[in-house]
Amino acid sequence: MALVGGILAAFIGGGVISLGSLVGFFTVFGIAARNGILLINHAQHLEREEGETFGKDLVVRAARERLAPILMTSLATALALVPLVVFGERPGHEIEHPLAVVILGGLVTSTLLNLFVTPSLYLRFGKSRRAAAEAHQVSATEATPA
Repeated sequence: MALVGGILAAFIGGGVISLGSLVGFFTVFGIAARNGILLINHAQHLEREEGETFGKDLVVRAARERLAPILMTSLATALALVPLVVFGERPGHEIEHPLAVVILGGLVTSTLLNLFVTPSLYLRFGKSRRAAAEAHQVSATEATPA
């Protein structure tokens, strides 16, 4: 998810793939993965600890509650990178400029995709933790001879 924005930003920014931009890809990939993991983990927490039933309401609640932390992380990182993108053509910024361009582009797409696509995928492919635990418990009791 994060790579799409990074590649587009690098292409728009002159198509430079350098060591700095490669580091940017790894950085934005890590940020995107962390945001997605925290979102899914929060949905599982709501189901396990707060008794929410698995479904659309659970996923929407988890996405709504994780919206502020995801946006704060992305915006803080983006604001720190704006000067490097704007003034990146100055001498001495040859490595930092492609890095900043890739991270900034990747943050835009990964944030949007984490807030909209990840919850949809979790709703489609995720399973209820309670149902899985009950199924495991039933199979364990059937496996034990009486």
